[in-house]
Amino acid sequence: MLKAVIFLAVLLSALALIPYGAHLLSLPNKIGMTREQYFVAQSVYDGWALLGVILIPAMLVNIALALMLRGKAGFALAVAGCIVMAATLAVFFASTYPANVATQNWKVAPSNWAELRHQWE
Repeated sequence: MLKAVIFLAVLLSALALIPYGAHLLSLPNKIGMTREQYFVAQSVYDGWALLGVILIPAMLVNIALALMLRGKAGFALAVAGCIVMAATLAVFFASTYPANVATQNWKVAPSNWAELRHQWE
């Protein structure tokens, strides 16, 4: 059972990191784009909100793993994994989500779109 939970924790945690890696790797190419170019580039993220759903099961599996590893090696890593994923949700709702709302998911360009781009990125 422990091996299965470890496998799920690693798998779900890795899947949860894919969108963040994609954003990080695309940043150097996107940050200097014109407004028109940037809005076209942002359109590739339509539907990516569904990927955020993976964070909840990933956190739950990491909590289950931490409970199974209480007092053993790996406990702190399982707890840290859950905390880091929760932190990504906090960052999303504090800065990314407001930029998405202000731009109607990058369909409308308000006058402060460049500031919102910086906030989103």
